[in-house]
Amino acid sequence: MPSRAVVWFRRDLRVADHPALLAALDAADQVVPVFVVDRTLLGGRPSGPNRRAFLHGALQALADELGSLGGRLLTLQGDPVELLPALAREVAADAVYCSREHTPYARGRDTAVERALRPDGRALHALPGSYLSDFDELRNTAGDPFRVYSPFARAAKAAAWDDPLAAPARVPVPDDLAPAGAALDGFDLAGAVEATPPDPAAALERLRWFVDRRVDRYARARNFMATDGTSRLSPYLHFGLVSPRQVAAAVTGGDGETFINELLWRDFYAYLLYHRPESAWEHTRPEFAWFEFEDDPEGLAAWRAGRTGYPLVDAGMRQLTGEGWVHNRARMVVASFLTKHLLVDWREGARFFLQHLVDGDLASNNGGWQWVAGSGIDAAPYYRIFNPVTQAERFDPDGDYIRRWVPELAELGPPAIFAPWRADPADLEVAGIRLGADYPHPIVDHTTARNRALSRFQEAAARRR
Repeated sequence: MPSRAVVWFRRDLRVADHPALLAALDAADQVVPVFVVDRTLLGGRPSGPNRRAFLHGALQALADELGSLGGRLLTLQGDPVELLPALAREVAADAVYCSREHTPYARGRDTAVERALRPDGRALHALPGSYLSDFDELRNTAGDPFRVYSPFARAAKAAAWDDPLAAPARVPVPDDLAPAGAALDGFDLAGAVEATPPDPAAALERLRWFVDRRVDRYARARNFMATDGTSRLSPYLHFGLVSPRQVAAAVTGGDGETFINELLWRDFYAYLLYHRPESAWEHTRPEFAWFEFEDDPEGLAAWRAGRTGYPLVDAGMRQLTGEGWVHNRARMVVASFLTKHLLVDWREGARFFLQHLVDGDLASNNGGWQWVAGSGIDAAPYYRIFNPVTQAERFDPDGDYIRRWVPELAELGPPAIFAPWRADPADLEVAGIRLGADYPHPIVDHTTARNRALSRFQEAAARRR
């Protein structure tokens, strides 16, 4: 009987540069590719339609890719701790291979799977593939994990990373292995908008486009929200339709270094979470234990709905729920507004983002929220409070981003579109806008909110002393 191994796909939905798949093929005559729909893959909470649809499409693309190599994808739904040992016994596999994951839930799950396999004499082999860096090896001169991005990035670049691996020529599977698609049939795809085509070929096409037409202008173009100036590779990286090594190998020279630094920010947030798993949902700066957040359900609801009265904030939130992706500049603005204008706990925003973002990665998402809120290890200073009006003036100067997502303001031009409450009443009338009816008044005054936030931060620091 040929030797067999199970290949457990998770957030690595590709066949190229897949160390776990290649290791399994080296170790066994046949492999059994499997995907288990468990709660972590959709964020562990009810997920928005775009997030569900992207995962569903990515799995279909993976099944097609494996099929082109002679393989098949088995899809199951339930608890991996129960399903994987049972599958390994059923197909007489010697081991289970997977890509290493770093979130607290994933590490606990993988430990439980490993224990469940052990009584049968089988092992779980977790290989790298999701990040550029080796999180166990990178340490400061004292031997401790890095706490600040810049020295971490320097160490990661000095350690370097391997070139991406080619896809296997074939993926031999047992003759009697039939794909089970029932787990995919249960995905609710109603209301989804396919803003990001969910397949590896589309990921590589987008990467080539970015390298050929945008990377040389990335450092500046990435901040302008109405233009296609970013890579938009984050959904592909999150679900592993392209590997970070594939991206890093393609992006070299010029402004490519700026983009490599962004890939290393992705590594850094996962590295922090790996070494400090409590930071997923706890403040990492001690003074935030004394910070007094506001209980503001009405403000939170307005923020979620994109009805704050600040056009740039509302545009960002509507893009989030509309297409499951948000421009990074807008992400920072909407996060600052929630945590500093409204003084709502950053965790409320982080949960909402994870629900809707196609690229909603726990480490990057929550690390980014803590950076904006000021509660992270390597965070923006507390007094950095984004002004939604000036941010719009600088990074959406023609108002096109706002016009796209807040269509009720489409007839306004700059500067009125940035702050409709300051506009001449005659201009509002011509544009057919009645503030308070067609579009809300601002739910908070920027200067008042900024002063309140600064005072609240200073009070927290005083309480800590």
